[in-house]
Amino acid sequence: MKNQTKDNKSDGPQRIQKLLGNAGYGSRREIEGWISEGRVKINGRLAKLGDRAGDEDELSIDGRPVSRKRIKRTEARVIIYNKPEGELVTRKDPEGRPTVFQRLPRLPTGRWIPIGRLDINSSGLLLLTTDGELANQLMHPSNQVEREYAVRVKGRVSDEDIAELVNGIQLDDGPARFEDVVDVGGEGANHWFHVVIVEGRKREVRRMWEALGMLVSRLIRVRYGPIKLGARIKPGRWRELDKDEFKALYQILGRRAPRMPARPLRNPIVKKQGRTADPWKKR
Repeated sequence: MKNQTKDNKSDGPQRIQKLLGNAGYGSRREIEGWISEGRVKINGRLAKLGDRAGDEDELSIDGRPVSRKRIKRTEARVIIYNKPEGELVTRKDPEGRPTVFQRLPRLPTGRWIPIGRLDINSSGLLLLTTDGELANQLMHPSNQVEREYAVRVKGRVSDEDIAELVNGIQLDDGPARFEDVVDVGGEGANHWFHVVIVEGRKREVRRMWEALGMLVSRLIRVRYGPIKLGARIKPGRWRELDKDEFKALYQILGRRAPRMPARPLRNPIVKKQGRTADPWKKR
């Protein structure tokens, strides 16, 4: 980040949303919502936005005590997941549809927090982390973190249309623009473009094309900040960031990366004795 405040220090009381976010309970924005809804307590009373907590304070979420051990021991991890179409980025779906969390590795402490979302009809790169503060900073529009998408558009796209998308158009929830639009070819009625955007409003990429009368028939996220999807990960699979990727993700925020966990997560795509583990098998 450009300006590091004293709230970013690890010693002494910290804002509740930062403390719980760093422990992997959720993103800072998500936890702020829980506080506003009265779901978080500190020392038996309802927490308020701005409250701080230290080692001696007792926290609970929905009546369940927050584990001190989890707060102190959660390690910062980041994985890339190649999301297929048809999966939801939610922990549970009342209709029983598949979610990305059904395919993710188990954690010794903390939980996976998605960095941004992809709707059920979109696919591609989805970053997930145990570091709630990292998730919040990467998603926050003030940090201008680039997201790149491969988009298949049905309909004739003129140079004037592309200029309008780059200069900015008006959506129901405010103005929006692409940082870049590159024509990468196609045949017939469908054409592929790569677009870059620095915010992540709901269905924003689709809505921008639809505002010009175009239909998006495929949407694939291929990059988030410095992290690229590449060809190594098949749909429905994941891998941990390597050391250089992990460091780069923190560096774009002006932060020093924490030490990576010494023990990697168990990955079902790694072959052992000529066999590949079943990603659906319970472990």
